[in-house]
Amino acid sequence: MHRRPSPRSIRPRDSRSRRSTPQVHQPSRAAGSYIGAGRWTDIPDPRGPHGSGARARLLVGAERRPPPQIPLPPPHITKIATTAPAAALRCTPALLHCGAKLSPCTSDIMDEDARPNTGEEASAEAAAPATTAAEAASSPMPPAGPESDDVGDLVEKVAELVDEIAAISDFRNAYRRQFCNLSRRIRLLAPMMEEAKEGPRPLPEASVAALRQLRDALAGAKDLLRLGSTGSKIFLVLQREKIMQTFQDITSRLEQALAGISFDELGISDEVREQVELVHAQFKRAKERPDTSDDILFNDLISVYNSSATAIVDPDILRSLSEKLQLVTISDLNQESLTLHEMASGGDPGAVVENVSMLLKKIKDFMQTQDPVIGISASAANLSPNDNSTFPVVPDDFRCPISLDLMKDPVIVSTGQTYERGCIERWLEAGHDTCPKTQQKLPNKSLTPNFVLRSLIAQWCEANGVEPPKRPAQQSNAPATCTASEHSKVIELLQKLSSQNLADQRAAAGMLRQLAKRSAENRACIGEAGAIPILVSLLPTTDVSTQEHVVTAILNLSIYEENKARIITSGAVPGIVHVLKRGSMEARENSAATLFSLSLVDENKVMIGASGAIPALVLLLGNGSQRGKKDAATALFNLCIYQGNKGKAIRAGLVPILLELLTETESGMVDEALAILAILSSHPEGKAAISSAAAIPILVGVIRNGSARNKENAAAVLVHLCNGEQQQQHLAEAQEQGIVTLLEELAESGTDRGKRKAIQLLERMNRFLKQQSQAQGDAMAQALAQAQTPSQALVQALLADAQLEEPLLPNSSHLPER
Repeated sequence: MHRRPSPRSIRPRDSRSRRSTPQVHQPSRAAGSYIGAGRWTDIPDPRGPHGSGARARLLVGAERRPPPQIPLPPPHITKIATTAPAAALRCTPALLHCGAKLSPCTSDIMDEDARPNTGEEASAEAAAPATTAAEAASSPMPPAGPESDDVGDLVEKVAELVDEIAAISDFRNAYRRQFCNLSRRIRLLAPMMEEAKEGPRPLPEASVAALRQLRDALAGAKDLLRLGSTGSKIFLVLQREKIMQTFQDITSRLEQALAGISFDELGISDEVREQVELVHAQFKRAKERPDTSDDILFNDLISVYNSSATAIVDPDILRSLSEKLQLVTISDLNQESLTLHEMASGGDPGAVVENVSMLLKKIKDFMQTQDPVIGISASAANLSPNDNSTFPVVPDDFRCPISLDLMKDPVIVSTGQTYERGCIERWLEAGHDTCPKTQQKLPNKSLTPNFVLRSLIAQWCEANGVEPPKRPAQQSNAPATCTASEHSKVIELLQKLSSQNLADQRAAAGMLRQLAKRSAENRACIGEAGAIPILVSLLPTTDVSTQEHVVTAILNLSIYEENKARIITSGAVPGIVHVLKRGSMEARENSAATLFSLSLVDENKVMIGASGAIPALVLLLGNGSQRGKKDAATALFNLCIYQGNKGKAIRAGLVPILLELLTETESGMVDEALAILAILSSHPEGKAAISSAAAIPILVGVIRNGSARNKENAAAVLVHLCNGEQQQQHLAEAQEQGIVTLLEELAESGTDRGKRKAIQLLERMNRFLKQQSQAQGDAMAQALAQAQTPSQALVQALLADAQLEEPLLPNSSHLPER
């Protein structure tokens, strides 16, 4: 769909306020984007008094690198890949194992980067976070001295570890059988530890050493099981060799620890002893006969992981991946996506997360083709009963980067990225203070509704026959009721506003304008006090200052959501349109901004369009001040999202004005003009108007010299123009302007939407050139045939003469009888 150049939020105005040109808030998709400067963080040893007491150091927030496939992060910047709460995500010194053998020199890293990635290398590099977690699980913890180990505390610690492992569950991944077996065997040790708590004291040193060994092995098993429960399913498969090796190491350590346990010294009963001996035998058998991994799953995953974002993947492979990874429901997909963002938040290599997110998106798109309801709200999934087509793929810009779902209530965070409100709120409530996508620290946690993107999503749903998603019910965020003194002050102003004294009206309107500008509480208080109908009644006033104050006060009041309905029900739209047509320039500017604010409610678009506002907005766009043009463009863009308003805008002469603005680069209106033009080009009248205005050279010029966003919108307009009756004419004209090379560049380096539009145009251009070449070949053949016609006539004449002379030649009838 068409991207609005700058999602705007309405801000209160006074006579001195001037809004700067709004900035675009679009998700960055650059594979080589940065996640902030690296920093060293101290991680305390979580093993408490039984640990080594050392503090490990971890580099987080390091710069991402943009190699074409899978970057190889140095081991010292990786962390465990889980989505558990902060307390459960503690990194042990073993997990951060930064010994000399894990710290390659710079030349080694350069040599490694220079080599092409094989499947095995890709898996090792992509799953570096899981690698480190697995190393943590398999690395034995340093033994503590006897003086630091009280036997009772040691037994309690081992029993506690068994209980914690028993609480870890839900191993829904490719290693489910291995994780469940390990967890089940460890849980069977619980009775032994309960009896050991009541056993004889003191214990011989050999038994204490065996318990220490068991404690360390159980700590490693807990890390591994937690990774299997809350870690990324995709990363676990990519790191299959390390995971399987870690299972073997843990199994071997547990088997050795149990072999050293003296049941008599611990006071273990015969019944429990038999159970533990059975567990020991199972560990011994598992150590001797290691499990094998799923090679088909690994190879399929690597092939999709290393494919480009636009590559077509075999549906059977995607179906197999979805089933084997158990990513079959919206909950599964959302949890895996959240896991990936948690990993990025922990300082893991962002390029890897981005690649895995792309892989996850392919699986989700495939699942939607099988079940259109997945990932879409119930309202959005209600296609027409007669529509048997598959559900359209949701554009990336309309998906929440966290959940990958179509957004219902998009909001902008302070870094400029847009997320679904519920997802980003849960992210912030979990204690994060960074932007999930960019990993930048959030200066504040304010969330600004992205009204324009919400409207674009509604337009896309309408164009694809999908009911727009309904916003989730919000808890009332109404500001606190104003105090009695404030309320009495508003009432006093309303009395002056209702008087017949022009000076009192002007002063009261100015004061209400200022009060409505200051705070949401004031806007709620003024609206509840009944000021809006009185203000609306003064819109037709002939006093310029009063009219400016009144329309600006209504604009400021409309920012508060509940006041929008009050303004509409009071019949304000005709009065606002009257000011838009006949007021001063400031009054016209603010009336246009008011119409934009009111049009954010979809039902109001129809009413405003029917009120005659659109021609007046087009006129303001053509001859207004710079600020007036901006306000008019914003209002027109939002109104034209409704299909019925597009024809009104086109018939009002909007297209020529937009094309003129495209040629006036110093006007600063190129972004707005292209965004509106992209919307109108989908309308038959708009397409005809753009065609008749000789727009092709202008659009090609934008693709040649414009910004990435403007190139995208210009390509979108051309896609509509180069389709239908005049397709051949427009393609020929675009070819003459040298568009082919420009489209190839856009398809290579443009935005995601720009790439799609460029590929569409290139396909049509290739068909056109092929047809043109074929037509030229046919014409040449016909001309050659016509040139050969005289020669053919001469040959036929000679043949005819030969036939006439044939009887003169001897034949059987002329031979004498013999």
